[in-house]
Amino acid sequence: MPRNPPDPAQVIPVIDLVGSFSPSLDERMKVAREANIACRDIGFFYVRNHGVPDDAIRAAREVARQFFDLPDERKMQLVCGHGFGYDPPGKQALEPGTPPDLKDSFLMVAPPQKRADDVPWPDELPAFRWKLEAYQAHLQTLGQHLMRCIALSLDLPEDYFDEACEAPNCAIPVLHYPPRPPGALSNQIGAGAHTDWGAITMLHQDEIGGLEVLNADGEWIEATPIEGTFVINLGDLIRRWTNDRYRSTTHRVVHNAADRPRFSMAAFFSPRDDYPVRCLPTCREEGEAPHYPACSVDEHFQEMMRRSYEITV
Repeated sequence: MPRNPPDPAQVIPVIDLVGSFSPSLDERMKVAREANIACRDIGFFYVRNHGVPDDAIRAAREVARQFFDLPDERKMQLVCGHGFGYDPPGKQALEPGTPPDLKDSFLMVAPPQKRADDVPWPDELPAFRWKLEAYQAHLQTLGQHLMRCIALSLDLPEDYFDEACEAPNCAIPVLHYPPRPPGALSNQIGAGAHTDWGAITMLHQDEIGGLEVLNADGEWIEATPIEGTFVINLGDLIRRWTNDRYRSTTHRVVHNAADRPRFSMAAFFSPRDDYPVRCLPTCREEGEAPHYPACSVDEHFQEMMRRSYEITV
């Protein structure tokens, strides 16, 4: 008898963050224990009651759609080539050895006071910048809060990561997956299989769906959109920090709709560049060696970049 596919919401847990904002340590620890299970088992979870205002999310989604509705020739004028600004279709293949991903994007660097003026913003959409910056501020706050939850989940002091995340990196890519073109190759998808390099990713996706996660059994499962939630996944930096206790899980976007686009907004959150990353004290058994050498956050990213180029050459 054929087995029914698992309910994605049961495989990728939904964590209610309301208790994590409680003055009661017991309530905060309940949330931390849920996070510990999710981080060890799959490295992905949904969060609800996350504190990001609905109007900030709607405003950012609205201006993102307006941006991608601009003529192609205008968007091409906003290509910067320094890792931010507009990234047109056909320029990136996240999975080595595959055709270019079927998407385009706009990346806002962070925090805004660092290099926001270097980003080529569209003059005809003046609200695009300030609404994304407002959204970014909320996601930075959520990222800092999640790092406190992660600290508790690892039996560390709740403020363990506070210094690291006082002035964090929180880049915001807004992503557009157009309807699947008739000439697309059979192995060409929205975003190829990959892991994220940073600490945590916070994703708001529209109702279209398409995000898939590779579970511990080697099966692709859907991260079905759930209204009022963000999808959270851990990146390679957390895997390194926790000596592989927590998972950085491979994921992809498969968007097969021929008649409608898909939109999502991510936030890539990591500590400041110069912060040292070494095996956490609660992530080593007696006699166990660290799986990775100590480095700074920036050195970790440089290492991941080198590996990426070694794979793609």
